[in-house]
Amino acid sequence: MAGLVQLVLDLFSPAPIREPVQPSVASPANLLEHPQATRRIQLRGHQVFYLFKRSRRRTIGMAVGPDGLEVSAPRWVPLGEIEAALLEKQDWILRKLQEMHQHQQRVQGARIEWRDGVVLPYLGQGMRVVLAPDHPFRERGAQLQALPSALPGEPTQQLLVGLPQHATAAQLRDAVQAWLMRQAREHFTQRLVHFAPRLNVQWHRLSLSSAATRWGSASADGSIRLNWRLVHFKPEVIDYVVVHELSHLQVMNHSPAFWETVGQILPDYSHRRAQLKDEQVPRWD
Repeated sequence: MAGLVQLVLDLFSPAPIREPVQPSVASPANLLEHPQATRRIQLRGHQVFYLFKRSRRRTIGMAVGPDGLEVSAPRWVPLGEIEAALLEKQDWILRKLQEMHQHQQRVQGARIEWRDGVVLPYLGQGMRVVLAPDHPFRERGAQLQALPSALPGEPTQQLLVGLPQHATAAQLRDAVQAWLMRQAREHFTQRLVHFAPRLNVQWHRLSLSSAATRWGSASADGSIRLNWRLVHFKPEVIDYVVVHELSHLQVMNHSPAFWETVGQILPDYSHRRAQLKDEQVPRWD
């Protein structure tokens, strides 16, 4: 869930004015307590502390964001009427608070703690990162090894990184990123070579991106740009992005003709596209 979830209500009947109360010390991790709360209300047995603002708007507004519930209302609407609006929409408010809490847990869980033994997804499978300062690498900087005896749910491979045990988190991050980017370029190139003839198009240059909001792009001159972090996804998801961008070399928009072109190569592209949107990938910030 991105941004704020908005709900606007039009409620204008008068009600008694109540004095604001002082909230308890708010915890940012507890969305029932906004860190800047100025009022509170009980909803389904839960004390919800929310930030209340008067504004020039003509309606009562409710928004659930990363900090919790925020409410704004015209200057002339009584506080009792505002509380009545909150009570009327209490199920919606509590549901959105829970959804935001779950979203924050997923985001926090996706942050990478750079240390010996951290596990990352690589081509859709778990990969454990291991510091191996004395390993005779055949590849520059790091080497991938299979773990044939891995238990269900455990990583199936490990990346041996040629750094000392006292390496900093930043050094480990940079070494792993460099290795992943090399693998990404190699894998993307192979898939571009595979799919381009099937689409009867020619691509001329591949560049890697670290964009926060875009997985790929294509230019009319045959330049393809792909986000290196796609290497975290399963190969079939990567194939969707590759075919998507190559299809733009035929149709430079998202018209029905474009999606028909994608579907000719990947009839199940909508399923792959959903995986791209739904699966959580590690955060590198």
